Amino acid sequence: MNLELNGLTALVTGASRGIGFAVAQAFAREGCHLHLAARTAADLETARTSILAESKVNITCHALDLGVSANINELAKRCGDVDILVNNAGGIPSGHLLDIDEARWRAAWELKVFGYINLTREIYRGMCARKRGAIVNVIGVAGERLRQDYITGSTGNAALMAFTKNLGGESVDHQVRVVGINPGQIETDRLRVRLEKRAQKELGDKNRWLELVEDPPLGRLARPDEVADAVLYLASARASYISGTILTVDGGRAVRHST
Repeated sequence: MNLELNGLTALVTGASRGIGFAVAQAFAREGCHLHLAARTAADLETARTSILAESKVNITCHALDLGVSANINELAKRCGDVDILVNNAGGIPSGHLLDIDEARWRAAWELKVFGYINLTREIYRGMCARKRGAIVNVIGVAGERLRQDYITGSTGNAALMAFTKNLGGESVDHQVRVVGINPGQIETDRLRVRLEKRAQKELGDKNRWLELVEDPPLGRLARPDEVADAVLYLASARASYISGTILTVDGGRAVRHST
């Protein structure tokens, strides 16, 4: 299937590892040039080197903390003419309402919620002027399967789902599409290391980490590349009539446990 991504340019945030890196790698394999954004320059350079080892595309790295509004404006100036924006940066702490004070809540939302909204606003403005473009927001299944022990993330993700659907209904008037992806639990290095530590402490064997995941669909967690494939499709010409919608990539877990 020809996704018609060859020669286009994409900006991917949170691109140095996990889902963001898998998305960047997948775009590059399709011949798409890249702007990669994350906090740490060394991690970005490692990602860039790895991608260039297999794909001959242009890659520019931007080491910026996107929880700071001025950095978002700077990134938008550098990358204002991109064809595709993938918002992926952000980590929100778990905890119940009384566990998360105002400062931690605001800091988390500055990057994940307002970071997505503010960068979208700046990139969307140029896309509307050019009458083309696609924006994919990588959000998270907690926005639809609400968790009281992740209230900051569930609430933020639900807000981003509403934002994506709302803007995606308007954006088509300007020939721009806005869509979202809700990943479930993904086997990133960060998650696996955390679960291995728990397994070693609680079960005496770090290799039993999967036992700590409650009833995983298909007997495993999703791989980052499986999320990346979904992002590529939604960003591509093959999804040219899709806007204002959210695709859940969780192996059916949200509905599996809905009753």
